[in-house]
Formats: sequence, C-alpha cells, structure tokens
Amino acid sequence: MRTGSVRVWVTWAAALIAVTIALVELRAATEQTYVPITYLLIVLGGSASGGRKLGFALAIASILLIDYYLQTPYDNITVTKTVDFVTLAAFLVTAVVTSALLDRAQRDRDAALRHAEEVTRLAAEHEQLSREAERVRTLREGDRMKDFVLASVSHDLRTPLTAIKAMAQDEIRTGTSRAPEIDEQVDRLSRMVADLLDLSRLRAGKWSFTPELNSAEDVIGAAIRQCAALDRSALIVVHLDESAPALYGTFDFVQTLRILVNLVENGLRFTPETATLELAARRDGPQLVFSVSDRGPGISEGERERVFEAFYRPEGSIADRGRAGIGLAIARSLATAQSGVLTHHARDGGGSVFELKLPAADVDERELGE
Repeated sequence: MRTGSVRVWVTWAAALIAVTIALVELRAATEQTYVPITYLLIVLGGSASGGRKLGFALAIASILLIDYYLQTPYDNITVTKTVDFVTLAAFLVTAVVTSALLDRAQRDRDAALRHAEEVTRLAAEHEQLSREAERVRTLREGDRMKDFVLASVSHDLRTPLTAIKAMAQDEIRTGTSRAPEIDEQVDRLSRMVADLLDLSRLRAGKWSFTPELNSAEDVIGAAIRQCAALDRSALIVVHLDESAPALYGTFDFVQTLRILVNLVENGLRFTPETATLELAARRDGPQLVFSVSDRGPGISEGERERVFEAFYRPEGSIADRGRAGIGLAIARSLATAQSGVLTHHARDGGGSVFELKLPAADVDERELGE
C-alpha cells in the first residue's frame, strides 16, 4: 500500500473513532435515528477519498461500533431486536451500495478524464500532422513552381537569344549590319531580366513605395505620353468627367504609372484594329478607380484570377513581348503593396476590363492653388 493510501486510511479511521467517541458521549441525549446517517457520511467520505475497499472497511467497522457502543445493551456485540437487525442490515447494504456506486462514478470520471486527455493528445497530434502536411504541400508546390518557372524562363529567354545568334551569324556571313534588330532583342532580354528581378523583390517585400497625393488626370496623361510610341496608340480613348470634381488619390505615382502602362500595352495587344481601347477614372466611395477596357477576345471565367499568376498565359494567347508572362503578376503586386486592388471582369459586348482601385483622397483645389 502506498504512503498516500496509508495516510487516507489512517485519516478516516481517526475520523471514525472521533465520531464514535462524540456519539458515545452524547448517546443518552442523541436520537438513534441520526446515528446511521452520521456513520453513512463517514463511509461515503472514505469511499470518495480512498476507494471502494476503504468504504467497505468503514462500513463494517461502523456496523460493529454502532452495535457495540450505540445499540442497547451497550458495550456488547449482540442484536436482541429484529428492528435493530434490520437497521444494521439496511445500513450495511446502503453503505456498500453507495460505496460501490461512488467508486464506479469515480472510475467513470477517471476514464472520462483519460479519454479527454487522449482526445486532446490526438487533436494535438492531428494539428501537428496537419502542419507537417501543409509544409510538405508547400514544399511540393514550391518545387512545382520552381520547375515551371525554370521551364518558362528558359523558353522565353531562348527566343531572343536564338534570334540574336541567328542575326549575328547572318551578319558575319553577308556582311550586312543588323545592329537595330540585335539591339531590339537585347532590350527584350533586358526587360525580361528586369521584370524577373522586380517580381522577386516584390514577393520578398523589398520594394520601397512613396505614397503621395496625386491626381488621376496627371497619371493618366503620363501613361498616354509613355504609350505614344507604341503601334496603334491612337486607338486609346480617355474618359474623364469634366463636370465632376478633380480626382485625387494617395499612391506612388511611378509605380501606378507602371501598372497603367502595363494594362494599356496589354489591351492594345488584343484590341482589333477597328476598335478602341478606353482608359478612364472615377471615384467610388473611398476608392479611386482606374479602368482599362479593350475589345479583345476576353478571358474565360475560370482564368480571370489565373492571368495574374506569374508565367501563366491563357491557352492560345500570344506571347507577352519581352515580359516572360509576368506583367500582370507584377501589376497586381504593385497594386497590393499600395493598399490597392487589381481585378478583371468581362466587358459588355465582348472584351476585358481591368480595374485598378487605390485609396482616394478628398482635396479642396482652392487650397492646392494657394
């Protein structure tokens, strides 16, 4: 028997003796009906503390003590009346049954606690396994993306390199200078490498922004001027509500200009010669919204988010000139980094609408003039 168990047995034995001494002192003035209840409390307390064996032992001891000290004739173990025998038997049965029930309840409680601990342990293991599975999935996705990026970049870089080599060999063979074409292909390579480095810096959070108060008209004008050298730039139509207050926002002018130029160049690439590309700005609550609308073939609903993924091109689309398929990915990253949003939706009548939403600003033009 362990030390703790011995201490419990000794404690309840002492309690039983103390109760007996007190009842013996008061047996002349104490009603006999309270005696079994008092001892029954001792039995229940012992059962709760020390288990069923201690409860049974206390019950037997209580029967003997009641019969010897508290049942007439006193100081003698004997049962002279049927009612006394029934009383003692009922006490014993009650004590044994309650002790057994209490012990079972304690065992059920202990089992429930063990079950709860097991459930908690399994839940923790499940969470750990889930984290491990997520880590493995992330690593696999990273490996897949790495292979995909390498394949895409290799393909996109091989095209201008092959062209440069072919033109150089042709120049050597014929003596004809093809420097302009070579220079164009080198620029294409430079744009690809620059875009790749920019995307890497954006994803790593190492890009610095300077959000300032700027007007929508200024950034749209700069975008039109920058696109002026492009083929079919005359197809661009700008929509600004002349009667509405001037539109202002808080954004990085240079990076927002880069987003708009990217969207315009992309739209011109897919807009038919007979259609126009519309560039507009408006205020929508707390947001300043720039929209670029083309009349191209549009993008299917299942690909409207995927077009913003790096190196993804819709099936059957033409190659993104010099951008390795990451122009829209960079544009969205630049928008997000400015607390903005870049989205796409279908245009009524066919085509696509790209919307750039940035934080708007309320400005009193009279204060600006001052």
